[in-house]
Amino acid sequence: MPRTAWLIAAGIILTAATLRSAVTVVPPLISTINHDLPLDAATIGILGMLPTAAFGLFGFLTPYVIRWASLERLIVISIVVGIVGQIARVLAPNTTLFLVFTVIAFGGLGAGNVLLPPLVKKYFPAKIGLMTALYVTVMSLGTALPAQMAVPIADATNWQVSLATWAGLSVVALLPWLVALFASPRTTPNTTTAAPSPAVVAGSPELVVHQSAQKAAPAKMNLWRSPTAWGLTLMFGCTSLNTYAMFAWLPEILSEAGLDRASAGSMLALFAALGLPLSLLVPVFAARMRNPFPMVIVTLACFVAGYLGLMLAPATNTWLWVSLAGLGPGTFPLALLLINHRTRTQAGAGALSGFGQGIGYAFACMGPLLFGLFHQWTGSWNAPFLFLFATLFLLGTGAFIICRPKMLEDDFETA
Repeated sequence: MPRTAWLIAAGIILTAATLRSAVTVVPPLISTINHDLPLDAATIGILGMLPTAAFGLFGFLTPYVIRWASLERLIVISIVVGIVGQIARVLAPNTTLFLVFTVIAFGGLGAGNVLLPPLVKKYFPAKIGLMTALYVTVMSLGTALPAQMAVPIADATNWQVSLATWAGLSVVALLPWLVALFASPRTTPNTTTAAPSPAVVAGSPELVVHQSAQKAAPAKMNLWRSPTAWGLTLMFGCTSLNTYAMFAWLPEILSEAGLDRASAGSMLALFAALGLPLSLLVPVFAARMRNPFPMVIVTLACFVAGYLGLMLAPATNTWLWVSLAGLGPGTFPLALLLINHRTRTQAGAGALSGFGQGIGYAFACMGPLLFGLFHQWTGSWNAPFLFLFATLFLLGTGAFIICRPKMLEDDFETA
């Protein structure tokens, strides 16, 4: 493997480690932050919405700017934006600015979410399953560690240091990309080694393709009308909706059930950490399957069992219910794998990634908010969990569509 490829691999893996840390470090510290910055129930709900809202907005916009800058330069910009947002929010003098700078931080992370799949397709087309497994596994680790370490670091220092610590990891992730850019100064936007691939004019949800570039290529692909794109969007969006609802509210659910603050934070870390084995195994095995939908059935069953336990007996066998619920998001690495496995070109992967993650995360932002509102309106956790059960049906429907062995480009083939 050339030296640049090793740098890109390191950059992808290190960047993946940073994509959730700014999110999961906050919930265990809500009560501590509240001493300095007022965070009422509505604000907590908004804070829970911000990751998916920002991921959705910036993720959807990212493919539009790929035509003006290379994937490598865009990932550098996204990491820098994330660092600035994370540092600025701990210096914020009031709640409003804290939320504003949090959006900026999450915006950088959202762009990174979209850029990693096409980078994998560009540099490792023969190892998509392996590279997806590696970077999603590291992403899961980067999700769990901040939740576990947030309270101990805050107790030893303060909540500002606890939040800012993870910006340092982003600085480390930035280094391989800078070295790679210096080593390859002539990298151009959307380059690909596939000789006959279609020439894409617009890196957006609507792709204009020169018919002369590929015999079977359609003249136009409007992803808004693609069943494949919407299948991925439902799968990705509903997985994220459920995951971020748990990130935002699991500590509160368990605190009401009688667990102390540190224990509730540890259960959140357990929920996040259980994505590690699935992140490593799902892409590797799913890459060998013609239709990986049976995997989705298993993860949906875990979601349902875990939610029933948390809804009916959260203080009893808590670790078991959290573990089962934590296995549910195994559909996340599968969705990332399918971005590349259901497209033929790097440009198609970038467009599908932006469309599926952009709209999916925008849909997912309703999860933490509605979960909290249902609890506020009913005074119980039953209604919020019933809401999540309904979204699992949509998740299964979308997964059934995208798991079919059909390429995105096939949606637009003409007779």
